[in-house]
Amino acid sequence: MPSPGPHTVRMSDVMAGAVGLLESLETGLYLTDDTARIVWANSRAAELLRRPAADFQGHDAHDLLHRMPDGSCAPRSTCRLLQAALGRHPAINDEAWFARGDGTVLPVSWVTVPCMTGEQQLGGSVLFFERTPGVPLESPDWAAERLALVAETTMVLTSTLDAGKALRRLVRLVVPRLADWAVVDLRTDLAELRRVAVVHYIGGAYVNMEQFEGLMPPVSEDSMMPLSRVLRGGPPILVSPKDYQVPPDTSIAVIQRDLFVATGMSSAIIAPLRGPRGVLGALTVARSGCRPPFGPDDLALVDDIARRAGLAVDNAQLFERQRRVSETMQRHLLPALPVVAGMQAAVRYLPAPYASQVGGDWYDAFAIPDGSTMVAIGDVIGHDLQAAARMSQARNMLRAFAWALQDPPSLIVDRLEEALPHLSDDFLATLVLAKVSGRPGGPWRLKWTNAGHPPPLLVDAEGRADFLEAGSGLLVGSGVRRARADAGIELHPGSTLLLYTDGLVESAGEALTVGFARLARHAAALAQAPLGEFCDTLLEKVRPAEGEDDTALLALRVPSAAAGP
Repeated sequence: MPSPGPHTVRMSDVMAGAVGLLESLETGLYLTDDTARIVWANSRAAELLRRPAADFQGHDAHDLLHRMPDGSCAPRSTCRLLQAALGRHPAINDEAWFARGDGTVLPVSWVTVPCMTGEQQLGGSVLFFERTPGVPLESPDWAAERLALVAETTMVLTSTLDAGKALRRLVRLVVPRLADWAVVDLRTDLAELRRVAVVHYIGGAYVNMEQFEGLMPPVSEDSMMPLSRVLRGGPPILVSPKDYQVPPDTSIAVIQRDLFVATGMSSAIIAPLRGPRGVLGALTVARSGCRPPFGPDDLALVDDIARRAGLAVDNAQLFERQRRVSETMQRHLLPALPVVAGMQAAVRYLPAPYASQVGGDWYDAFAIPDGSTMVAIGDVIGHDLQAAARMSQARNMLRAFAWALQDPPSLIVDRLEEALPHLSDDFLATLVLAKVSGRPGGPWRLKWTNAGHPPPLLVDAEGRADFLEAGSGLLVGSGVRRARADAGIELHPGSTLLLYTDGLVESAGEALTVGFARLARHAAALAQAPLGEFCDTLLEKVRPAEGEDDTALLALRVPSAAAGP
């Protein structure tokens, strides 16, 4: 069953990180939608314009802010900022005026660039700062470019919770706009230093520098070379070739010198990636050839970019640690590989790569007193600890009812639903509960009921794949009481039964029927493959690449007739 949990958690965590970074800007910032209405403003914008940040939301940006020097409304037909916002193209202006909440007018310089304000909505970001009337900026073009670069850096770093992906995007943003090449070194949770991104731009193209990436030597506590000093907590530093003409005092210095020589560095900046827990790594940007050397203004800009990168990395690392803890907890809540006498069995569980909390997907298999085996798979709605607790409660109660009652699967699920109000008033779940009966050598029979879950898939020895659509009913916890149905089928020698959760077949923007067809096609081709390979290949070939949801599989295979009793 599709769950709103992972989507909500992931986007809320991303936005929480984005808001923190945007609030840290020392310039005013507001975001507009595709009609130029303001959807968000940072606290600096509220301070500069003397109005609460909440008062910006929903207003037409032009009507609310854009003014002439005398305070009158700027004509919409000639407003450069409005034209840029509606035309979705970047623009700059070092002489403009914004209306304040107290009725005065603020002289500003602004830069606007298009940005995504929603998952599929293109809007714009406007950064502005107060200027002194009559005093021209020293370099208006560079000031605007710097604002644009900072804005784009913030968007890039908050667009993903994958630290490696964010940093690789970052280096391609600053190269070649700011430098000819860039490097990111990152401390890992194991206290190692790893060079995670190296990019070099020369001759109008990016050059592959992967030979310089990978594990780095330990950081020396005594080295006076620039990179080691920054990684120990030192300030950002301007570097020139002469800094590496002295004999290197550590292995890190040797690697850094070789990289500088290989890229022809003439000027560089090394800045720390700082987070709340200290220095997480370093960003190195460098120029070569005829480009002018870096100066103090560049040093401040790179330090600003590195500071934002450090906050993004810290957020991503915290998110990844939470994900690993959650995954470990989820795996411990799931049972070990079931043993089904006379049949092969395999299970797989794969968490969503970006889910920060425990999921509700589960499987189970256990023997009951009459010698049969019960198998189940399900999905409790939610992706949090409460969903995990409900999943564990439902699975344990299902086991208890199946063992004590030995009723058909439909009646066992009915008993579970009757007990749910005593567990929670908003429990929702899908599941398939099946009973496998038989003996080594066969015959084998399957009896099941389906509570709103994707249908089991049966693949025979010749590669014919059929979804078991019978026995379907409403999901558990819907509040609608209807008699559930059971369905039964004989399991022929060599056939494979697959129970799975919707993470295997469901993808955003794709019809569910496409996922089912993809599953049937690949499962049929794997009819003769070993059961472990059958499951692993389905996860690789069928599961959507974005992997937005957890995925659980439980597969049973009836021995072929040739295998004998």
